[in-house]
Amino acid sequence: MSHIDLPIDAIDAREGVREQRFGRIWKQDLNAVFADVARYYDRANHVASLGLWNWFLRRFMAVVEVKPGQRVLDVCAGTNAIGIALLKREPGLDVHAIDRSAEMLEVGEQNARTLGFAIDCRVGDVHVLPYPDNHFDLVTLQFATRHLRVKEVFAEIRRVLKPGGHFYHSDMLRPSNRVVEAVYFGFLRFTLAFTSLVFRSSPEAKRCRRYFVDALELFYSADEFSAVLREFGFVEVRQSSLLFGVLGFHRGVEPEHGG
Repeated sequence: MSHIDLPIDAIDAREGVREQRFGRIWKQDLNAVFADVARYYDRANHVASLGLWNWFLRRFMAVVEVKPGQRVLDVCAGTNAIGIALLKREPGLDVHAIDRSAEMLEVGEQNARTLGFAIDCRVGDVHVLPYPDNHFDLVTLQFATRHLRVKEVFAEIRRVLKPGGHFYHSDMLRPSNRVVEAVYFGFLRFTLAFTSLVFRSSPEAKRCRRYFVDALELFYSADEFSAVLREFGFVEVRQSSLLFGVLGFHRGVEPEHGG
């Protein structure tokens, strides 16, 4: 794994541009988008990923380490794919989930109930987590950081993690190779248009199709994201990626003595 540095002032500058470009969409548009896509979110992801969606989940779960009795928080839990996968592996976990979208969590709660799993779900702003300090052994976050104010969310995740607790992250990333990036973004534009047609997306969802590609263009590569985790205070940072850097998995640890 290559090791690069991304100074905090460079991260702050990038985050400032992201906020300027996308802040209105984050605050005003995404709730309507996810309210619409909740009904077909999982099916659309299978189509858009050319059937690889479950493989992505299995690969992410392979890097997540859990022990019986641990308290887990899934941030931006959506349809509870992560919580369900963790409970299938270790039924003794105490799993909590939070998401901004009531509609997505409603689907997630139903998915969990259908399989006989109990997940404590809350609707709320993940930039201000409604949990005590040092509360969770493990925090996960999948396919959402592109839509978040990273510095605020990571500070909250560190706050609620116990010393020595683990943070596991998975998201689409900006490929570091320019050729891969061009091909990837072209594919995304096509598949977003195709899935919105097949699943009859709402006007709000259709208007955000360009945003989903633009957000990736201003996001981080796998190596840059590792640097972000280190700059924000996580230690023992590890990464792996799939499909030439299109998808990345990261792990960071909350320091035993703060930091």
